[in-house]
Amino acid sequence: MMTSCRNIDLGTSVLDLISCGCGRRQLGNFPKAVGMSRSYGGGGGNLVFLRRDVGMSCKAVPTKPKEISLVNGIGEAKTVSFDLRQETRKQPISLANLFEVVADDLQMLNDNLLSIVGAENPVLISAAEQIFGAGGKRMRPGLVFLVSRATAELAGLKELTTEHRRLGEIIEMIHTASLIHDDVLDESDMRRGKETVHELFGTRVAVLAGDFMFAQASWYLANLENLEVIKLISQVIKDFASGEIKQASSLFDCDVTLEDYLLKSYYKTASLVAASTKGAAIFSRVETVVTEQMYEFGKNLGLSFQVVDDILDFTQSSEQLGKPAGSDLAKGNLTAPVIFALEKEPRLREIIESEFCEEGSLEEGIELVREGGGIRRAQELAREKADDALKNLQCLPQSGFRSALEEMVMFNLERID
Repeated sequence: MMTSCRNIDLGTSVLDLISCGCGRRQLGNFPKAVGMSRSYGGGGGNLVFLRRDVGMSCKAVPTKPKEISLVNGIGEAKTVSFDLRQETRKQPISLANLFEVVADDLQMLNDNLLSIVGAENPVLISAAEQIFGAGGKRMRPGLVFLVSRATAELAGLKELTTEHRRLGEIIEMIHTASLIHDDVLDESDMRRGKETVHELFGTRVAVLAGDFMFAQASWYLANLENLEVIKLISQVIKDFASGEIKQASSLFDCDVTLEDYLLKSYYKTASLVAASTKGAAIFSRVETVVTEQMYEFGKNLGLSFQVVDDILDFTQSSEQLGKPAGSDLAKGNLTAPVIFALEKEPRLREIIESEFCEEGSLEEGIELVREGGGIRRAQELAREKADDALKNLQCLPQSGFRSALEEMVMFNLERID
C-alpha cells in the first residue's frame, strides 16, 4: 500500500506535499524549491516527487527551472532516493489536505450553490440549505476540479474554463437531488447526523425538491452546449433510477450475485463519479484515450467507495455513521460483505429470508457476516478496485493534482484500515 507525506524539509524551506509516499525527513541542501504546483520563495529549481509502491524508493527529482519537460519519466535529471520499506503513515489523510490544491475552486462552488438553486420558493431554499449545510464533503465537485486541473496541465491550459466550474456545480446538484430521493425511498430519518429533508418538510416537499434540483441541473447542463457531456450526465440520471429499481426488486434475495451488486453499485454511485471525471477531462480537450481513462478512474473509485461504505455499515457505530448501524441489512439490501458471508454461513440465509422476524435475529445476522469472512473479502474487493483506479491515473503527468487524486484513493481505503 502507498503512503504519503505532508511536509519535507528542503534546506531552510518547507515544501507541502499532497502525496509522495514518504515521511517527514531532511533531503539535503536544495535551493529554494518549487514543488508540485506551488512556489516557495521563487528562484532555485523544481522538485518532482514520484510515488512508488512500498518496498521501493520514493525519488525526489531536482530539475532545471522551466527547462526539463517531464513526460513519462524524469528527463536527464539526477535523482535522490530514500527507502520506504520501513516507513508507515504517521498521520491519516484528511479531505481538507486533499482538496487544499483546489480550495479556491471549492469555495467558489460553495458560494454559488444556493444561488443557482434559485430563489423562487422559500421552502426549496430551506431544503437546499438543509442538505448543502449538512456536513457534505463536496467530494464529487472536488474530484471534478482535481481532474480538471490535472488534465488542463496536460492540455496546456493555464486556468479552468467556465465549463469546468459549471460542471462541478451540476454534479453537486445532481448528487444532492439523489440523496433527497434516496432518503425518501429508504425512509431514512437521518443524513450525516441531521434530520433528512423529508423528515423536516414532509415527503411531498422532499420529492418535489429533489425533482427541482434534477431539473435545474439539467437546465444548466443543456446550457453547456456540449453534446457529449450532456449525454454522459443524462445517462447518470437514468442510472440512478435503474439502480433504485434493481435494489428494490432484490430485497432479501439471498441469490443475488456479486455481479448484480457491482452493477447496482455502478448505477447508484459509480456512474456519477465516472461521468464527473470524464466530463472534466472532456472540457480540458485532452485526447480520447485520456478521457476514457478518467472515466475508468471514476468508475473504479466510485465502486471502491461504495464497497467501503457497505463495510462500515457493519464495523462502525450509529454515531459514527450518522444513521443506524446495519441499516442496509435490516432493510434487505444485501451488500458485498453479506454476499460473501452467505457462501460460508447457511444460517445467515435462513435469517435473511425470514426478514429478521425473530427478536435478536438482526444482531445475529450482523455477527454471522463478521464470522463468515464477509468483511475481510469485501476489503479485498475495495482494494482491488482502488488498485485499478490508481492504474487509470498513470496517463496523467506528475503534479500535485494527480497526487491528490491518488491520495483520494488511499483516503477511502484508510476508512477500513
